[in-house]
Amino acid sequence: MRSKTAIVLALLGLVLLVLGIGQRTWWQPPATVTASVPAGTQSAPVTVVDAAVRSAHDGELKVTVNADGPMLLAVGRKGDVDAWVGSAAHLTVTGADQEFRTLTTSSVPGEASVPNPSGSDLWVSEQTGTGTLDYTWTAPADGDWSLLLASDGTAAAPTNISITAPNDNSTPWAVPLIVLGILALLAGVVLFLLARRRGEDDGARRRSGSSTGGTDGTGGTAGTLPATRPTGSTGSTAVAAGGDSPQAAPGSTEPGKATFSKRARVGAPAGALMATVALLVGVAPAGHAVTTPATDGAGSVSSEPAATPSDAPATATETATAAATAEKAAGQPVLLDTQFSRILDAVASAVSTADAAKDAGQLQDRVAGAALDVRSANYRIRSQVADYAAVVPVTSSRLLTRVIPADAAWPRTTMAVTQGDENPVPQLLTLVQVSPRDNYKLVGASPLLPGQTFPTMDANGPAPVPADDASDLQYSPAEALGGLGDVLNSTSSTWRDRLAPSPYIADVDSYQQDIVSASPDGSFGFTHISDPARIHALRTEDGGAIVVGQLTFTVDGTPKAEGAKLNVADDAAVFTGGKETSTGLNLTFTEPVVLYVPAAGSTGQLTLLSATRGLTGGSFK
Repeated sequence: MRSKTAIVLALLGLVLLVLGIGQRTWWQPPATVTASVPAGTQSAPVTVVDAAVRSAHDGELKVTVNADGPMLLAVGRKGDVDAWVGSAAHLTVTGADQEFRTLTTSSVPGEASVPNPSGSDLWVSEQTGTGTLDYTWTAPADGDWSLLLASDGTAAAPTNISITAPNDNSTPWAVPLIVLGILALLAGVVLFLLARRRGEDDGARRRSGSSTGGTDGTGGTAGTLPATRPTGSTGSTAVAAGGDSPQAAPGSTEPGKATFSKRARVGAPAGALMATVALLVGVAPAGHAVTTPATDGAGSVSSEPAATPSDAPATATETATAAATAEKAAGQPVLLDTQFSRILDAVASAVSTADAAKDAGQLQDRVAGAALDVRSANYRIRSQVADYAAVVPVTSSRLLTRVIPADAAWPRTTMAVTQGDENPVPQLLTLVQVSPRDNYKLVGASPLLPGQTFPTMDANGPAPVPADDASDLQYSPAEALGGLGDVLNSTSSTWRDRLAPSPYIADVDSYQQDIVSASPDGSFGFTHISDPARIHALRTEDGGAIVVGQLTFTVDGTPKAEGAKLNVADDAAVFTGGKETSTGLNLTFTEPVVLYVPAAGSTGQLTLLSATRGLTGGSFK
């Protein structure tokens, strides 16, 4: 019987070994799988590979794009990519089939052409190629990231796209099967050897009994005796004549008491091996919970697997966690630090190049608003007045502070505080992106005033504040800028007590008084009016707001008497066309300002953080 069991175990072991080794070799799935866009898919000026393709797979994806000509692959946040595409016709790769062999797509009709997407500030990175482009797609940061593919915006975007993803080729049963196979094979060998030895011992006993047989003194026949059965035993034990099995202890007269000899112990490992095999067969595959089987009243064993986390319904905690994750994803900064630095470098480079050439045309791509007005006028003046001072340089070096909002709506406002080698004091730079297809432009550049400190902003990204919104603020941004203008208009302004003393306010007061004193034959009026279209505000950590604005400072002069004349300096003469007038004059200055507005209920005052002015126009009446 043992021989048959040994053969069965050995065969079972071989089968298990083949199964285990096969799972790790010829049956093992491939390490990667590749899906492609079907041939003949309709093209468009833009192709988008949606973030859903990336989020469906852990690890990096390999993207291969083929096209007849040059192509661009850009990486951006899903919302930014979608906003840039807008109403343009586009093809979107939305996912893949279950086997990850075919990429699924959708086509959206729309504009037949788009601007060239190359160089957009929305992209975290770009890669170009001709013919074939290979890209390793990993998430640059938290959030959802999409790919945008295009040629030049007018030609068709590539549609020959393949994506290679990691494949789950794990074989959790391979090692258990190999181990079980080895154990079963060993158990079969051990049982076979034991059965063979048992046969040899039985033959020896039979031969011994034949040679020593006879009658004893009572006429009985001498030979082997039946073994005594231990008390309470329900089975029988064959006792060998050699004494290597249970027998009465030497000197003992108690029936049923036996000692276990060496042969009984040799048989124990075989039972242990069988128990080990039975135990290992119950091992659950990786990823499943293993529970202790429960025995019912009839003695049967329940092997119902425990529910895995994926099988169980979501708990309240899990639901809350998912909601928090979604909220966090929705509040991601609109720019990564690397993007911000790249944009700031591009702005500083454009301004430096234009400054050197005194060419306002070279500012157009990266400068707008007050910053463009001041520099353009400065170039014009310097082209005629050799000793006229240049505007303070804009630099991206020594970045002291960056302000990156998390609100994804447009326009987007971001700020930087820098101080280069040629900046005597830190400079506040304000950049604005008007729409998804526009790049960030410098709209304000002004020095941090003496004694001022840039406020602490919300670390999670400051929220924008509408110009007319006074929620939780002492004043709305527009109202605060109007109050500043009133203070600069008149030394008797009622706003003077609401605004902290400022060296710039004192300088303006002095400058206006000097104009009056230097021109006794003229009557002068001064106005500082905020431009409502050029207000940008961001919430500070303490509930207040940073307000970036532009005031237009106008000097209106009229001679007091007929024949009296008013004179202007060389810089103003560039705009007026002459240096004196008997009819009157208007001079215009642009004042970029940055103001801090305290939170509602605060006892603090409005504070002018940064301000400067530049002559930007003039005329004679």
